[in-house]
Amino acid sequence: MEINFIEIVLLMITGLMAGVINTLAGGGSNLTLPVMMVMGMPADIANATNRVGIFLQCIVGIAGFHKHKKLDSHDLGPILWPTLLGGLIGALFASYAPEFLLKPLLLGVMLTMTLIILIRPSIIIPSPDSKPKRVADSSQSWWMLLLAGFYGGFVQAGVGFILIAALAGSLRYDLVRANALKLVCSLGFTTVALIIFVINNQVLWLPGLILAVGTMSGAHIAVKFAIRVKASTLKWFLFIMTLSGSLAAMIY
Repeated sequence: MEINFIEIVLLMITGLMAGVINTLAGGGSNLTLPVMMVMGMPADIANATNRVGIFLQCIVGIAGFHKHKKLDSHDLGPILWPTLLGGLIGALFASYAPEFLLKPLLLGVMLTMTLIILIRPSIIIPSPDSKPKRVADSSQSWWMLLLAGFYGGFVQAGVGFILIAALAGSLRYDLVRANALKLVCSLGFTTVALIIFVINNQVLWLPGLILAVGTMSGAHIAVKFAIRVKASTLKWFLFIMTLSGSLAAMIY
């Protein structure tokens, strides 16, 4: 696929914004997927190519949170397994099934999160000094992580909201640590999905890598922002992104 200078700039700027949004909340793919489809990519190719940027963005974000000691690893295995399993099933499903099956589900989750953050924020956004639960002590979180992995493997756009609902809402991680673990989960099921899409020859590497330059830069900026700002600022950023993601899901 040939790419002109304007498309290169558009991919990098969109990737930068998506990298920030994905690292701090979720829904960045609501920007990148339409841009790639406007460039002429079929939906399945855009969905697969988008994973290149997400994969590299997650690596940068994880490294940043780990450097600042905001990545909790005590329960990482039990958190990862359901997301990896869901990601494998979702990616296989994405190669053969229509997207409309999961859109109402995602929209429902995001609208519910928007209302909770506005009315009862303590339900989904615990205080910074709260003690996280283990997955073994919360069967609900296991199923939510499986669902997040399935959705992430399937289409990715907005999966961060489901992961935050599981990690912050069910397991009671504060938003900074929930975002760090969210990136680890995203890296896991994105790796699985990317392998499947590569095998099926659905990835366009040039636009994918150009997009990744932007997403990696966005992730780097977002980690520095997350470490420095107050929890209330992150809460309102999450609220705005959740509301915006809901509107985007209604439109597309």
